[in-house]
Amino acid sequence: MIFVYAFVVGGLICVIGQLIMDKFKLPPVYVTSIFVFLGAGLDLFNIYDKLIDFAGAGASIPISSFGHALLHSALDKANEIGILGLFVGVFDLTAAGIASAIIFAFFTALICKPKG
Repeated sequence: MIFVYAFVVGGLICVIGQLIMDKFKLPPVYVTSIFVFLGAGLDLFNIYDKLIDFAGAGASIPISSFGHALLHSALDKANEIGILGLFVGVFDLTAAGIASAIIFAFFTALICKPKG
């Protein structure tokens, strides 16, 4: 049943993003920023953790999960070592994702030729 929940929640997140782009005529970069902000905002009230428990990958794969991971790790590290943890903790959970994005972008740039 978790597969159905993941499919429904992940699909709803995508539908919300598409509706925002269609209704407000926003480019995808703004919608991405909105979802990162919403993921962080939902984590602030411990709602996003419950959503991940309910939907699994349907909530942890979309871009809103990146905002959740940023804020979650920063707050955890701040509780552990103090105010400096807000700046250090951001890189704990997200370092692998950021590093892989940079590496894959580098190799993609080597392989593909820009059309512009």
